[in-house]
Amino acid sequence: MKNFINFIVSEDDDNKRIDILVANYDKSLSRTRVKNLILENKLKINNTIIKDPSKRISKYDKIIFEVEEPKKQNLKPYKFKLNIVYEDKDLIVLDKPSGISMHPGPGNYDNTIVNALMSYDGKNLSSMGDELRPGIVHRIDKDTSGLIVIAKNNTTHEILSKQFSDHSITRVYQTLIWGKLRPQKGSIETFITRSSKNRQMMEVSTRKGKKAITHYETLELFENENVPTFSFIECKLKTGRTHQIRVHMSYKGNNILGDKKYKKKFKKIKNIDEELNNKILNLDRQFLHAKQLGFNHPTTNERLEFSSNIPSDLNNILKKLRKLSK
Repeated sequence: MKNFINFIVSEDDDNKRIDILVANYDKSLSRTRVKNLILENKLKINNTIIKDPSKRISKYDKIIFEVEEPKKQNLKPYKFKLNIVYEDKDLIVLDKPSGISMHPGPGNYDNTIVNALMSYDGKNLSSMGDELRPGIVHRIDKDTSGLIVIAKNNTTHEILSKQFSDHSITRVYQTLIWGKLRPQKGSIETFITRSSKNRQMMEVSTRKGKKAITHYETLELFENENVPTFSFIECKLKTGRTHQIRVHMSYKGNNILGDKKYKKKFKKIKNIDEELNNKILNLDRQFLHAKQLGFNHPTTNERLEFSSNIPSDLNNILKKLRKLSK
């Protein structure tokens, strides 16, 4: 089904970007979705197809914008048991296990959280974003576990997205890192941009990228002659950039245990407890868990706060460290 947005640019909107103008004109459309549709030849300005989302428009320009309904039916349902922490008519809060991607992408279009949501209740998911990401307001990495919120309708999606952009969402992660953070409590504030060496990675920059702020606190420090030095820390996100905690810990020189993408080489550990060594070697994910999630309900404005226990594969390593550190 196709819908068309038609309007004449007013004097007040002269010289504005077309993607921002269209997104503001129809609040059900995210700027990302507007951008993607423009790139797919869905925009005409004065009857000429325009493929530049950043184009500046002029007063009295005639805008015709074609909006196709997202192709949810092309997403294959995936029978996967979702751990639903909370659900109402507007949203779902999930406790995501590690090992499953949030949404379809190259190499995996069928076995993701989105596909599982299609199987669970595919008719009630927002359509504001990319057509392969219905309901997805925010993301956590495939090999990160923990809490995420899913929008069932566009109004909910829009309100939650604004809370994320306003930084009023509570997001607390727990992680185990190599070494000792100095200072043991503080904030990391940098720019984060895509790596120039590997486009799948992010890196800290002094001049470009998006501002990223992570508040952290050391909860437990494990250090004695029989145990490698580890710190169990809690990170509260002020911003939510791609791989933010992983990049910031790497930047500090304290990589997250099990992080294959942002790892660095360590010298061979001698005299390590064999059971602990095996647990570390067999960990097939980064030790990172989305522990707390809080936001205002889009309809009632009630503050909702959720908490998730550390998964057993991570908790078993903590138990062993605590035992060895006595």
